[in-house]
Amino acid sequence: MDLEGSLTLLNHTRIALRFPSPAQVAFFTTMLVVPLCGCSSMQEWWSNRFKVGPEYCRPAAPVAENWIDSTDVRVRSKSPDNSQWWTVFNDPTLDTLIFNAYGQNLDLRTAGFRVLEARDQQAITAGNLLPQSQEAFADYERIKTAQRVGRPAAGQYLNAWETGFNLAWELDFWGRFRRAVEAADADLDASIENYDDVLVTLLGDVGVTYVEIRTLQKRLEFAQANAEAQRGAMRIAEVRFNEGRTTKLDVFQAQNNLAQTESAIPDLELVLRQASNRLCILCGIPPRDLEQELGLGPIPVPPADVAVGMPADLLRRRPDVRRAERELAAQSAKIGVAMSELYPHIAITGTIGVEANYFADLFRSEAFAGSIGPSLRWNILNYGRLLNNIRLQDARFQQLATQYQSAVLRANEEAENALAAFLKSHQRVAILTESVEAARNAVDMALIEYREGRTDFNRVFILQAALAREQDQHAQVSGEVARSLVEIYRALGGGWQIRYEGSEQMQFATATAAESSPPTLND
Repeated sequence: MDLEGSLTLLNHTRIALRFPSPAQVAFFTTMLVVPLCGCSSMQEWWSNRFKVGPEYCRPAAPVAENWIDSTDVRVRSKSPDNSQWWTVFNDPTLDTLIFNAYGQNLDLRTAGFRVLEARDQQAITAGNLLPQSQEAFADYERIKTAQRVGRPAAGQYLNAWETGFNLAWELDFWGRFRRAVEAADADLDASIENYDDVLVTLLGDVGVTYVEIRTLQKRLEFAQANAEAQRGAMRIAEVRFNEGRTTKLDVFQAQNNLAQTESAIPDLELVLRQASNRLCILCGIPPRDLEQELGLGPIPVPPADVAVGMPADLLRRRPDVRRAERELAAQSAKIGVAMSELYPHIAITGTIGVEANYFADLFRSEAFAGSIGPSLRWNILNYGRLLNNIRLQDARFQQLATQYQSAVLRANEEAENALAAFLKSHQRVAILTESVEAARNAVDMALIEYREGRTDFNRVFILQAALAREQDQHAQVSGEVARSLVEIYRALGGGWQIRYEGSEQMQFATATAAESSPPTLND
């Protein structure tokens, strides 16, 4: 028999020997699998829908029953609608900044691309449920046989043509691939929650920075007004000194007071510039002077009360808490993936194609060749690596479970701190308003008495310094009220719902804000 005939016989022999019937495959699989499973493992595998590993259940997390200040009349337990919390300030400029930051911030875009990455990774993982290897092949070889006496076709040159299709499908008997899909699904959810967390942080940063800018503008206004008033007092002291009715000491005191007030103005302008630059970055534009676009405006005035719901609501409101829970769910599924490595991997492999010595013979029926059959791969003698990997994945699960519980506690703490700051700063504003009014009246009376010679300049000096200090504190605390309310909404996880809003509603809000405040940050 020549080489060509030997190849043909080999092909027909492969078909006859390697094509078992479906019944043979089922029998082989059953006889292999059943002895591997003890009674308890089999019951667990069955109850978990043919998957090894633990079934995930969200762990309990410590949550307070009520807010510490829940008895305060300004704290409402009604579940809040904080999807667009910035509208409570009724400030069109802030509305415009919020939507510009949402559409242009680069960190938010990065988080969005991470969602796309996780989505594609989930699709790749889900694809493993189908035949994992599907390969078309084509080969050609030029063969020279050895020159040996008595061998057919010795010393001849022969051709070998081959083309076909390979397939390998590992059956998900133990749920390894389904557990991997569970992990990928949870990772995708976690990436979405991370996007929402970045969005909540972004909108909160925009609100806080905007309040800081308005507060600095108010502090600058007070500083400049006090400097002008102190400059007037210095002129009065100079007139009285020139008239010989007082000493040079009054002039020196007036100059000292004025210099201290004026020295604070450059510092305030510097901090204002830094806040403006930070706002530009949040809005995704290069730093530039925003004075003309923002203009001058009052410090945002928040409402007197706030709806905060119940502390337990933080579990569903806060994206960072939900992200920690989804990461925990993903790790739970990875434990099942690790456990599946203890069991044999059962697969069905097959090849179909044509083989011939001459290209023209590839299309003849005799050139057909193929094979199909089950295969087994079992990691044995692994020196404890598989068990240690299971322990490793479980240790990571315990870490993430603790981190999830810690995230809930931190969320509760942040909300309590912001709520306390909001309530206390409200009280401070009321007290400082009376203090500023009293200081202003005292300065006016002291100037009159000093001009008439009924008091010395030392009283004017002390009262003017006190007025400047009180007005600056009043501006800062007024900003603290607005800033703490923003922090409450951020701690409650408000603002991420903006991505659910319809495009028409968003466009209407943006257009309304633009009509009320023509300068925008859009390039």
